[in-house]
Amino acid sequence: MRGASLILLAALALLLACLAFLSLGARGDWGFVLMFRGTRLVALITVASAVALSTMVFQTLAANRILTPAIMGFDALFLLGQSGLVFILSGVGVAMLNPYLKFGLETGVMLVAALALFGALLRRGRGISRMILTGIVFGILFRSLTQLLNRLIAPSEFSVVQSASFAQFTAIPANLTWVAAGGTVLVSAWLIAQHRRLDVMALGREAAMSLGVRYDRQARQMLAAVALLVSVSTALVGPIVFFGLLVSALTHHLARSWRHALLLPLSALVACTVLVASQTLFERVLHLQTSVAVVIEGLGGLVFLAMILRRRKS
Repeated sequence: MRGASLILLAALALLLACLAFLSLGARGDWGFVLMFRGTRLVALITVASAVALSTMVFQTLAANRILTPAIMGFDALFLLGQSGLVFILSGVGVAMLNPYLKFGLETGVMLVAALALFGALLRRGRGISRMILTGIVFGILFRSLTQLLNRLIAPSEFSVVQSASFAQFTAIPANLTWVAAGGTVLVSAWLIAQHRRLDVMALGREAAMSLGVRYDRQARQMLAAVALLVSVSTALVGPIVFFGLLVSALTHHLARSWRHALLLPLSALVACTVLVASQTLFERVLHLQTSVAVVIEGLGGLVFLAMILRRRKS
C-alpha cells in the first residue's frame, strides 16, 4: 500500500513539473509552444529514465550503492570518440555529419565496447568485481588518450570537444529524441519486468544460483540493457556521471524497500521530476544561461562524498 502511494505521489509531482515546464513563460501560438517544448520534455524524460534505471540495476548487480555505470568508463569512451572525430574530420566536418549517423556511431561504439567487456569477464563465473576494476582501468586509458588527442587538436577546434564534455539539455536534436525514446521505453519495460529476478540476484551470486536463477546469463543480459541505456543517454545529451547516484540515494531514502517492483519505477519518476523541475527552475524562473547539468552533477558529487563519509563512520 505504501509503495503504491509513493508511486502515485511521484507521478503527481512529475505531472506538475511537466505542466510547469510546458506552460511557464509560454507566449504565442500554443501549438508551436507545445510541439517545441513537448519534444524537449520527451528528451528530458528519456534521459532521466535511462540514467535512473541503469544505475539502479547496476548497483543491484554490483551489490554497492555508491557505484554507477559511469565507473565503467562510458563517459571517457564518449569523450575519446568526440576528440577522435574532431581530430580526423575537424570541427566543421563533425558539424556536417549526419546526426543519425553520428548518434548511431556513438551508441554503437559504446555498446560494442561494453558487451565485449561484459562477455569477456563474466564468462566462466568470473565476478563483477573484476569487471568493475577492469572498467576503471579502461576509463583511465580512455582519458589519457583523450588528453593526448586534445593536445594535437587545433586550439580553434578544441571548443567542439569542450562543449561535448558536459551534458547539454537545451540543444537536444528533435529528430533523435524519438529514436532514443523508443529504444529506452522498450529496454526499460523489459528491465521492470525482470524485477523478481533482480530481487533474487540482489542476494548474491551463490544465493541466487541456489534458488534456481541462472545468474551469469541473467547478469550479462541485464548489463547489456544497462549498457544500451547508458549509451543512448550519453550519445543524446553527453556524459552524466553523478546524476544517477543522486537519484538512487533519493529513491532508497523514499522507498526504504528492497523490492525492485517499487525501486525501478520510483527511481524513474524521481529522476524525471528532478531533471524537469530543475530545467524549469533554471530556464523559466531564474533565467540563467548556465547548464543545469553542472548543478545536478555537483549535488550528486556531494551525495557521493556524504555516502563515503557515512560508511567510514559506521
